[in-house]
Amino acid sequence: MTNNSESLGEYEQAIHELSERVVHAQKPIRILDALKWDASVAEHFYQSNFKSLPKINAEYYLEKNPLSFNPDEKMEEFHEIERSIRRKLGQYSGVGSILQRMCYEYRQVVEMLSARGTPRFTEVSQELYGSSEDAFHAGAPTLKDLALLASGALSEIKDKVDTEDDKEIYTSAEAVKMLSERLSAYFEDRGTIRVELSDGIIADAAAGADKIKIKDGLKFSLREIRTFEIHEGWVHLGTTLNGMIQPICTFLSKGPPSSTVTQEGLAIIAEIFTFSSHPNRIKALTNRISAVNMAEEGANFFDVFEFYRLQGLKVEDSYQSTVRVFRGSTPDGGPYTKDLSYSKGFILIYNFMRLAVQRGLVDRIPLLFLGKTTLEDVHILADLVEEGIIVPPKYIPPQFKDLAAVSAWMVYSLFLNKLDLNRLALDFKGFLQ
Repeated sequence: MTNNSESLGEYEQAIHELSERVVHAQKPIRILDALKWDASVAEHFYQSNFKSLPKINAEYYLEKNPLSFNPDEKMEEFHEIERSIRRKLGQYSGVGSILQRMCYEYRQVVEMLSARGTPRFTEVSQELYGSSEDAFHAGAPTLKDLALLASGALSEIKDKVDTEDDKEIYTSAEAVKMLSERLSAYFEDRGTIRVELSDGIIADAAAGADKIKIKDGLKFSLREIRTFEIHEGWVHLGTTLNGMIQPICTFLSKGPPSSTVTQEGLAIIAEIFTFSSHPNRIKALTNRISAVNMAEEGANFFDVFEFYRLQGLKVEDSYQSTVRVFRGSTPDGGPYTKDLSYSKGFILIYNFMRLAVQRGLVDRIPLLFLGKTTLEDVHILADLVEEGIIVPPKYIPPQFKDLAAVSAWMVYSLFLNKLDLNRLALDFKGFLQ
């Protein structure tokens, strides 16, 4: 397959053209940039001895982070692309349904960004990323329940599993050098992978379209650096590069909110399957669920900040973690719920993998790495690969490329799920004293 549209058939050319229109239309939408709080907010907070914040409302966002596009015009642009999709691909086309849903989600994103600093912001966020109270199926526990369960289990483990690899002895600059070397080896056919220091990110590390940023001024452990390698490199950067080599379905290089759940879930599973994760990492992820839930139930910025302080975080880390919850909103408003994606995505994808093994569809699992995919589209993506419309993913973590060990894991997992843990606890009581 080639990028030269003149060599494509009419159907493939229509898909490529519409895909490019979606990619172009979403280009000026930068969600996190539009939601961030500037440095003066942190300065005010620290100077007040953690007692007050400057006024953050709709006017604040319009002044500090004005959108680089006209919301009404952008909404109409996505509406027009949707109409073109139906005209050119038909109402029931598989790839057309993916493109239409992307347009719908981007319209929701535009609405969410237009509602910054208002109650509607959280409502749209919950529509896009979910709520801590959402169940996975009828009668199932929620993400809030996961956080409570994990909190109890992790409190028993505490620091009993720390090793030399958990000592924070590497500077941000040293982490950049180590990651650049490791990822350049992993993506060996692409030459040197760009890994850079940054002051402008909330997270310790973040993957962009063609590089990875590491927050300056920190110290990292060997385990944390390994986690960055897997999470930001193998998964986030890898799926971006896989999407960028698609000759027709170029939309796979860009991720709407629904793909965020898949992306973060894949990244967490990759951390666990490579034994790169750690109880403190899980605690950080489940604390995010608890923090979002607190805000959904009416807690304000200071309540959540105190929650993080009680978890043992430093002042600066507690502040940044709390900002993640309220960015885009107000200090006493509802949360931005994107941080639920990590745990939600892990649970959804882990169960997808178990069922795929059970039903003999294990070859569907690597398709999650085709680009910025969404779990519900896997069956369509499989058809498109078979048709030659999509090329198979090039960069796949070893644990997902050779699925033998994972398949064995999942077979046992299917059985273990049928055992009653409470009953086992009684039977094993003598072993666990």
